[in-house]
Amino acid sequence: MLDRSILALCREVTAKAILPRYRNLKAGEVEDKGGNDPVTIADREAEALLFDGLARLAPGLALVGEEAAHADPAVLDRLAGPCWVVDPVDGTRNFAAGQRPFGILIARCEGGEAQSGWIFDCLTERFCAAHRGGGALVDGEPITARPTGSERPVAAISLIFMDDAHRRSVLEHIAPHYSLADIPYCAAEQYPRLALGTNDVAIFERTLPWDHAAGALWLNEAGGKAARPDGSPYRVDQRGRTGLIGAASPALWAGMAERIAGLPERGAT
Repeated sequence: MLDRSILALCREVTAKAILPRYRNLKAGEVEDKGGNDPVTIADREAEALLFDGLARLAPGLALVGEEAAHADPAVLDRLAGPCWVVDPVDGTRNFAAGQRPFGILIARCEGGEAQSGWIFDCLTERFCAAHRGGGALVDGEPITARPTGSERPVAAISLIFMDDAHRRSVLEHIAPHYSLADIPYCAAEQYPRLALGTNDVAIFERTLPWDHAAGALWLNEAGGKAARPDGSPYRVDQRGRTGLIGAASPALWAGMAERIAGLPERGAT
């Protein structure tokens, strides 16, 4: 079964390339790709190992990785066809600081959308899997997304990549309606939080394919909702597009989407 093969690959890569570097990075093994976006030697080594393993599972299927695309933006052209999309160490900011959480994200995409997705927590080995139309799993068990049940919904609002005007508007007009949760700086953690009763809703501004392909599919298959603020589905082949809402239920998603649509700068466009 593909899930078992992906889990074995994630475990192998974690043991060989990721955990040996955790809290053990040496000078020169962490770089900034620009915009406070770090990369470590573990990211590069893990991506190479993942590429090798995925190529064995599906010979000839195109490979798109975060580090490969940074080195050569032409790699993004592969998103138009069948491909694997990989984030070798999601949460690199945490990993480089010797903190949790961080994980591996893998999606198999076709037609611009994820058809299968996997989320692996490198420290706990929690393994989330989803296949389009087949539901969502956590450690092999079916999962149904559940809200926190809090009177005031719990929101994780990532402000990092918003421009100043939009950030101020979100803080003024949206934040007061929610109980704000710390963001984990890790999509491999944020998506499970939305289904497992920790958070109710999350806003993402930057929506790169390796960060969101697997998680958005998994959340939708769990019965939550991940979509663009206008309701359109998340696609990996939409370069440069920003904005994504994830929520534990369609109703929670709709409430956040309505508030975003009502932001002053959105209403003026």
